[in-house]
Amino acid sequence: MLVKIFINLLFTLSYMNKKQNKITMASFNSNIWKMYVFKFLTNLHFFGGVLVPFFLDWGGISFTQLMILQSFFVICIFLLEIPTGAIADYVSRKASIILSALATALAILIYTSHPNFYIFLIGEFFWALGFTLLSGADEALIYDSLKRTKQENTSKSVFGRYHGFELMGLMVAAPIGSFIAAKFGLRIPMLIVIIPLMIAFLFAFTLKEPKTRKKVESKRYLSMLVSGVKYFKNNNTLQILAFDRISIGVLAFFLVWTYQPLLKLLSVPLFYFGFIHAGFTGIQVIFMNRFEWLENRFGSKKRYLLWSAIISGAAFILLGLNSYVPITIALIIIIGGFGLSRYVLFNSYMNKYIESHNRATVISTISMVDRFVRALLYPLIGLLVEWSLRYSLVIIGIAIVIFALVSKVEEKHLVD
Repeated sequence: MLVKIFINLLFTLSYMNKKQNKITMASFNSNIWKMYVFKFLTNLHFFGGVLVPFFLDWGGISFTQLMILQSFFVICIFLLEIPTGAIADYVSRKASIILSALATALAILIYTSHPNFYIFLIGEFFWALGFTLLSGADEALIYDSLKRTKQENTSKSVFGRYHGFELMGLMVAAPIGSFIAAKFGLRIPMLIVIIPLMIAFLFAFTLKEPKTRKKVESKRYLSMLVSGVKYFKNNNTLQILAFDRISIGVLAFFLVWTYQPLLKLLSVPLFYFGFIHAGFTGIQVIFMNRFEWLENRFGSKKRYLLWSAIISGAAFILLGLNSYVPITIALIIIIGGFGLSRYVLFNSYMNKYIESHNRATVISTISMVDRFVRALLYPLIGLLVEWSLRYSLVIIGIAIVIFALVSKVEEKHLVD
């Protein structure tokens, strides 16, 4: 039934795209703010602050099963890259964006339909489908809209604001969701995400597709990855930067999945979970806008990268040893700032070592390695947390410090 809905809508969108009338420059300008609104709406994740309790308490699954779901999600993203890319290639980026909102809304309906591990697996598939349908299509539509209006020189600030709306959505929704969960139960914050998603779905129909020369990327995806691996293999500096980014970044990201069980262990009321979630999301925005200042304070780019990792690792260790709630909240925010924002710096540094014509292939390769590592580690972290949450946090912290100390990143590698 769901597959039929997608196929029928796909044919409809394809027909609409062919029948599209002449579009004015003002229409392309409007695409930019419309995509800001779309990004904000699709990131109103009211469940963000109570996601782990939703799966464990309402869903009745174990933490290991939750981590298996996340591993499955990452694998689905990899497998869906080619077929979803074909939609953007052969139909339109607009169609891909519209379908992404619909697929994510269907995922929400599936998650909230019945508490069952296998139903959640189906939900993860549709969430991955929504993710891959949007991935790449959104930024391509924005950039081509800027190009049609000869404003491509503003793309850096436009994309910065675009991702700012994503973080804004997460920050606004999380506290509201935790309040709703405390009053009406854990299922409701997940269920009401349907509302902004369906508004985004309808809103996306107002986007205008910029006409471009057909450049079919989906067919080339596997060959791109092969090319990317070869390029990556022959660039020692890129390997060093990617190792630091992935090893520490993946471990720091487990804060997202462990801080809620820790708050629950410390008997923090559910009402406050969303505010803490907003706190460590907001601190990332502050850090991302103050990297130059931070590097100056720490003495150099290399010293900042080293100490940001060591501070994050030490904070994880203290999280496992500490039982005082205010200190726990402070440590969570510290990891959010120093640990979860590092990937932005590495993206900037790595791009300096990739020629423009190879950029897409190499970035895709690094993303693939990152996802592969996550897929492997998720079940292991699940088993560790079920054995002991506190020891797991200490182990993650020690691992981060070790990876920071063995990193071969040098100041000469960090080119602005």
